[in-house]
Amino acid sequence: MVSAISHATQTQPVARATATATRKPAPSKSSSAPKSDTVQLSPTAQAALAAMKEATETPAQTAKEAGQGDRQAQRLLAKEAAAKPVSK
Repeated sequence: MVSAISHATQTQPVARATATATRKPAPSKSSSAPKSDTVQLSPTAQAALAAMKEATETPAQTAKEAGQGDRQAQRLLAKEAAAKPVSK
């Protein structure tokens, strides 16, 4: 059975704003510095980021780090030197 909706209300038309309407200026921002978001990585994410940086560093960077006492860089250089074929 179909029945009419009798409790619906009628909406009134809305007047459109005219071009001569005055606008309030936007409130000025306070003199404080804008807040910046910070991100803290989990220890797992930090380890993954460090591994990615190590994997993408150049041989020159590795040599420089090894010269400055970086044990991981020294091991990598030793491993690469051992893998090179011996020439006669």
